[in-house]
Amino acid sequence: MTKDKMGVLGENLIGYENSSEGELKFKTFNPLLNEENPWIFCQASSKEVERAAKKAREAFPTFSSLPGSRRAAFLEAIALEMETNRETILETYVAESGLPVGRAEGEFARTLGQINRFANIARTGQWAEPIIDITDNVDIRKTNMPIGPIVVFGASNFPLAFSTAGGDTVSAFAVGCPVLVKAHPMHSGTSSLVAQAIFRAARETEMPDGTFSHLLDWDNSVGEALVKHPEIQAVGFTGSLKGGLALNRFSQERENPIPVFAEMGSINPVVVLPKIIEEQGLHWATALAGSINLGAGQFCTNPGLLIGIEDSSFTTFIDQLADALSEQKPSCMLHPKIFETYRRSVDRMEQLGAIVLHRKQSDETTNFAVPRLVKVPGAMFTGNVELHQEVFGPFSMVVCCRDKEELNKLVANLEGQLTGTILANKEELETYADTIASLQSKVGRLIFNGVPTGVEVCSAMQHGGPYPATTDSRFTSVGDDAVKRWIRPVAFQNWPDPALPAPIQNDNPLNLLRKFNGDYTSQRL
Repeated sequence: MTKDKMGVLGENLIGYENSSEGELKFKTFNPLLNEENPWIFCQASSKEVERAAKKAREAFPTFSSLPGSRRAAFLEAIALEMETNRETILETYVAESGLPVGRAEGEFARTLGQINRFANIARTGQWAEPIIDITDNVDIRKTNMPIGPIVVFGASNFPLAFSTAGGDTVSAFAVGCPVLVKAHPMHSGTSSLVAQAIFRAARETEMPDGTFSHLLDWDNSVGEALVKHPEIQAVGFTGSLKGGLALNRFSQERENPIPVFAEMGSINPVVVLPKIIEEQGLHWATALAGSINLGAGQFCTNPGLLIGIEDSSFTTFIDQLADALSEQKPSCMLHPKIFETYRRSVDRMEQLGAIVLHRKQSDETTNFAVPRLVKVPGAMFTGNVELHQEVFGPFSMVVCCRDKEELNKLVANLEGQLTGTILANKEELETYADTIASLQSKVGRLIFNGVPTGVEVCSAMQHGGPYPATTDSRFTSVGDDAVKRWIRPVAFQNWPDPALPAPIQNDNPLNLLRKFNGDYTSQRL
């Protein structure tokens, strides 16, 4: 394994080839210092996109047929290369994002944890989910198979965990799909360092040329070309509603449409029920203030909507929340354009009639956002869908309902969300069962007495939700089931045993738990 330190690379990686044929050059930006970073990057040309796609197609048969242990070794080598170059990656991450070192270190650890988790998934092979049904008349066996080359778009708010070696990429590698990463332009330096780690790991573990490519893009033309390329079989994206819908449109304009698994944002409603606020209002006001301002509010699970029934306790709770937010320090946002969009979005909410409860604008400086809290009546919110739009940043809207009936109507009219939260006493769960059932139908993850920020990487996690939170609520981008986006079931009828894929052969060479004639077993047939 190579142990020499890496530097930021301004070129594209096309399989095992460094390439810089494009004419468009660009730099990233340091929002903390409010100045450009020194590195120069070269946007990929159409010819480079074509070569990357062709190499991925050629690599797919070999890469997908490798034993899971080989792909696991590849993933573990990526983690080792990243660990070797931790300092350089973290320094570049901070310089391109404005996020603090502690956040960078936490995300780095999460990314390595995800990589090693999917290495284990590759090694066990249980993602194949084999099913065998044999009767006197027919022998049918079904197993999951990888679908082919995948395009992954780096995320603006997670330069590591949802980007180059993030969950999309490593879950695709685990099941045998080559990956072409389109780097997020704001994090091209961070992305290039991680791409080099993948490149080195692929060399060291002898993965086929084209298993991975890394393409730089400033004006979105590369991303469009990748989604439209006939060799690409699926897309992973974390970002804005506008961006996700554009990619989905490109995918449907193809001769052979493909799935785009896009996470497109969420306002993550928090329903605040009366009794818990009477008893613990200050506690939850403090907790929610921290959640709203965490990472300058630049999380897809930021609690952007707080809903309650207006009474004296709820009014006190709102005042406590405003006070708690006033104690939060302004935070640097990811880029000047994101900062300006945040300010315009908050101003728009005020123009629509939202009442400002907390805004210390005098403390706001370039790229540093002050948390904002606004309030609207329930009828106003239900009647104006523009108020439902996500404000990306440290912002939350309080909606005051007259009674339970109005609360239920409001929840029933919400759009799809990544998360929904219920703050309640246990006794209220029965009283508000209809409210909870309605919220459950809108979300991918339902939280009881907690804050939505923080997405645990585990088998049970569902990080996805009904449209417009994601393009397909049946799938998750976090946790073990993230692999299901990159596989499809194939049934084999009356095939001779040696010609079958390993998961459904009689001898069960991978020692998998299989469903045989309705019962689960790991025994040989």
